[in-house]
Amino acid sequence: MITVKQLTKTYGAHKAVDNVSFSVQKGDIVGFLGPNGAGKSTTLRVLTCYHPATSGTATVAGYDVLTQSMEVRRRIGYLPESNPLYPEMRVREYLDFRGKLRGMSRGDRAAAISRVTEACWLGEFIQRPIGQLSKGMKQRVGLADALLHDPQVLILDEPTIGLDPNQIRKTRQLIGDLAKRHTIILSSHILPEVEAICERLIIIAGGKIRASGSIGEVRNRIVGASRLIAEIRGPVQQVQDGVRKIAGVKSVDVHAADGWNRLHIGSDEGRDVREEIAALAARSNWGLRELRLEVGSLEEFFTQITAKAAGAEAAE
Repeated sequence: MITVKQLTKTYGAHKAVDNVSFSVQKGDIVGFLGPNGAGKSTTLRVLTCYHPATSGTATVAGYDVLTQSMEVRRRIGYLPESNPLYPEMRVREYLDFRGKLRGMSRGDRAAAISRVTEACWLGEFIQRPIGQLSKGMKQRVGLADALLHDPQVLILDEPTIGLDPNQIRKTRQLIGDLAKRHTIILSSHILPEVEAICERLIIIAGGKIRASGSIGEVRNRIVGASRLIAEIRGPVQQVQDGVRKIAGVKSVDVHAADGWNRLHIGSDEGRDVREEIAALAARSNWGLRELRLEVGSLEEFFTQITAKAAGAEAAE
């Protein structure tokens, strides 16, 4: 549905996007992650035909964003980070106006407004002036606008920024519902949001793609940095030596307190030694009151990736 190859965008001497390549398949919901200034919004503006690329290519539904921009725009619904609305217009009036700009007939506009009003839960606000709406409701109006022409692709740039927790939860639920019918790229620097909604991740930092894959694939990379926590009652040296002898154990750090040994155990990547530790404790008649795998979070992974990118930029 979306193909980006060696995309570069420069502003003077500054490379906002540097040789980026990725693809999004039909029906995917993809999280486009990165710190502020990473190149997320610039990439999305190229895809939505707001800015031309300096070099490289990008297509949406088979149409080139540079040479066939009108065809691309017909297939994309875009909610930018700063949602531009006319506060003096009523919601229905605004949506009707936007439908006219898209060349929709009166009948098509009426049907589309009814559809997006229901999809975005705008029914009781349809006659309200936009300027009187909350930030969360304005986001819904922006989403309704993006959906008006029933696009194949939705591109959402920081859709929950500035919302309160209740508004964020409702907006996430709405995006999840929309994913059943649309291919979605969701740009954000809020990791729990992306984890909650998306199936795939693309992490960009310093204008370059630093990691990509399904949520499961990224989690597998995080598991490599996991460690095991155990609390065992027994002679400290015997406990430490016994655990250290288990196949796959790389390191054992012990802190003894109140007759219990708290162990931080490092193991080979992909190796889970909890069963062997439990069996060892049972054979040795040691007490065991905690045994859990502490997995690195997506946030830690993201921090490591972006820190490496910052270091590479500084070296250059």
